[in-house]
Amino acid sequence: QVQLAESGGRLVQAGGSLRLSCAASGRISSTYGMGWFRQAPGDEREFVAAISRSGDNTLYIDSVKGRFTISRDGAKNTVYLQMNSLKPEDTSVYYCAASESATVVAGRGEYDYWGQGTQVTVSS
Repeated sequence: QVQLAESGGRLVQAGGSLRLSCAASGRISSTYGMGWFRQAPGDEREFVAAISRSGDNTLYIDSVKGRFTISRDGAKNTVYLQMNSLKPEDTSVYYCAASESATVVAGRGEYDYWGQGTQVTVSS
């Protein structure tokens, strides 16, 4: 069983940066692929980024490529999402998730454990 807790969300101006953190209660290094999703009011939860168990492979939705970076620290059992050049359309609740899949995956159904989310608001 893995428990995930996101942090780092807040109000930021457009063009600014934030780093989200996802701390895991159980060991996730080399065991789980990790992903970030987001959900705005009235919208479906959408995939943002994912990283493989080893950290060697990453995957991003097109709209965040070049602006967001996912990373993981095995020693700290933590996954990060560095978000730069933020836009108002990035405003959402951001969720961290863990997948038992051996490959980097983007589908919500591929993820087995979810955090409670952290709110990111980007003002124009």
